Amino acid sequence: MSEPELIAACKRGDRKAQQVVYDRYAPPMLGLCRRYVKRLEDAEDVLLEAFFKVFTHLEQYKGSGSLEGWIRRIVINEALMFLRRRHNFNLTVDIEEVALPQPQRIESHLATQDILDLLDELPTGYRTVFNLYAIEGYKHREIAEQLDISINTSKSQLLLAKRRLQALILARRNPTTKTDRS
Repeated sequence: MSEPELIAACKRGDRKAQQVVYDRYAPPMLGLCRRYVKRLEDAEDVLLEAFFKVFTHLEQYKGSGSLEGWIRRIVINEALMFLRRRHNFNLTVDIEEVALPQPQRIESHLATQDILDLLDELPTGYRTVFNLYAIEGYKHREIAEQLDISINTSKSQLLLAKRRLQALILARRNPTTKTDRS
């Protein structure tokens, strides 16, 4: 069944077509949820809520762009709503106060699971801004609007996230290296 046929069947409420869409897109979208939400159970809840919205608002999908991209935006928005309900993103440090370490060469061959593990060690604000900026490609203005924070808060969270990730990577390379949490 082609994607347009699948979408049309879902719009008609065809449960089998909905199951096909869910089976096709849920695994990568769960991975996306896990980048934002630490606990697997919470990520699964976010995913289910997002797919509920996908199927109840499918008539809003106009066919411009990919269905996967449209679903991805819903999943990201749902993850951000989950985080907003549970975390205060307004805890900030002014950029001028951040002492940046000297740049060091970071291993470029980290495994995907290693990267996810490192992201899980970041505080929620750092992890969320890092995901939105570095992985999803959002601008600081867009992040600020999504999270209801200032642009400078977004920038400082990103800088602090990079700093913490660098410290975590160095600590893994050299277990005697102290991280910010040591």
